[in-house]
Amino acid sequence: MLRKCGVKHFVFVYSFFQMLLAQNPEKTVYTQSIKSIVFKSQNKEIQFPIVKLGEPFQLHFDDLNGDERNYYYKIKYFNYDWTPSNLFQNEYLDGFDNLRIEEYQTSFNTLQPYTHYKLSLPNDQTQFLISGNYLLEIFNEANEMIFSRKFLIYEEEASVKAAVYRTRDLELYQTHQSIQFSISPPKGEYFRDPQSQLHVTILQNEQWNSALNHLKPQFNSGSRLEYRYDAESRFEGGNEYLFFDTKNIQITNANVSTVELNRLYETYLATNYLRRGYPYSFIQDLDGDFIIQTNQGSENGDIEADYSWVHFSLSAPVLLKDQEIFVYGKFNNYELNEENKMYYNPALETYEGVMLLKQGIYNYKFVAKTPMNELYNVLCGSHALTENRYLILVYYRFFGNQYDSLIGVGNVSSFEIID
Repeated sequence: MLRKCGVKHFVFVYSFFQMLLAQNPEKTVYTQSIKSIVFKSQNKEIQFPIVKLGEPFQLHFDDLNGDERNYYYKIKYFNYDWTPSNLFQNEYLDGFDNLRIEEYQTSFNTLQPYTHYKLSLPNDQTQFLISGNYLLEIFNEANEMIFSRKFLIYEEEASVKAAVYRTRDLELYQTHQSIQFSISPPKGEYFRDPQSQLHVTILQNEQWNSALNHLKPQFNSGSRLEYRYDAESRFEGGNEYLFFDTKNIQITNANVSTVELNRLYETYLATNYLRRGYPYSFIQDLDGDFIIQTNQGSENGDIEADYSWVHFSLSAPVLLKDQEIFVYGKFNNYELNEENKMYYNPALETYEGVMLLKQGIYNYKFVAKTPMNELYNVLCGSHALTENRYLILVYYRFFGNQYDSLIGVGNVSSFEIID
C-alpha cells in the first residue's frame, strides 16, 4: 500500500512539473555568439510577432562567430495555456519545418564581425493552416536548440473593446491599473458555452511573465460578453523605462556619458538611481522595446550596425541584502540570467554591469530577484499614471475542434487612464 502511494505521489509531482514546463516553453540557451534576436511582424511600432493568418513576419539574429554556420528552424503548436497540443503537424502546417535558414549576410565595415540571419514566415515551404499559439525553435548543426520564441496567429472573428482604469482598492490607487473589456462575436452569432470554451489572456507590454489569464465573463449584454473585474485584471503600473541611444556609436548624448575605443567601442551610460519613492515623471519610451539602427554607412542596421560594450551603473549606498540586480528589457527577452546580472562595487557604491549590444535605441530598467520572487518594480517604483500597452487575446475552441483558435485581439493603452 505504501509503495502504491509513493508511485502515485511520484506521478503527481512529475505531471505537475511537466505542466509548469509546458506553460513556459520559450527559452534562450545562453550562448555568447548569438545576439540581437528580433522577432516581429510588419508592424514597425512593436517587436512582437502577432499576425493575421497568412500575413508575413520575420526573425532576425546575429552570430558573432561570423563564419556562416548552418541553423535550422522547427515549429510547434500549443493550446491557449501553452500546454502541448494533440494536433499532428500536418493539421497546423502546410509543408515542412526542420529546414535550413538560407538567407544570411556577413557584416560590413564593423569592428565586430558577425553573420546576420533572416527567416521569413510563411514561405514557400512552410505555411500555417490555423490560428493560435506557436513556438519557433532554432537549432544548430548538432541539433542543439539555441533559442525559441513564441508567436501568435489570429483571425478576426471577434471584436474587443477595452479601457484602462485606476483600481478601486484605495491602497493601490496610486500604483496599479485595471483592465476592463468586452468581447463581441461576429454579427448575428453567439458564443457556445463561453465559460469553458472561451479563454482570455492579458499581456502588459507584450510580457508573458506577468500575463493574466483564466478570466471568465461576468455577464452578458445580448451576445456581448462583459469583463468588469478590478482585482482579477489588475497590473502594477510600473514606471517609464530608461533609455539610451547608440545609433551613432562614436558620440555621447543625454544618457551616454563617455565613449572609448578599444578593440570595440565602450559605451558608458550615465549612472542611474533608485527611483522607488520618487514622484511619477512622464518619459516617452518604447515600453521596454528596442530598435536596431545605425547612422553610419548606408544605415543598413542588419549588417552595418556595430557592437559596443555598454556599461550600466545603478547608485546604491548599501548592498541590497538577499537581492540580485539585473538589467531588464526586450533586448534579452525579459530574461534574468548571467548575461544581464549586475555586481556591487562597494568602492563606488554602485551596482555595475556590462553587455555587448548592437547599435540602436534601447529601453531598460533595473529589477531585483530574491531566492523566492522576481521583483520587477521594487527598484523603479510603480505608478498608476505610467503609460503601458495592453493586449487582450481571445481564444475559442469551436465545436468539434481539438485546438484553441485565436479569434480576436484587443489593444488598449493606459495613456488615457480612467478614474
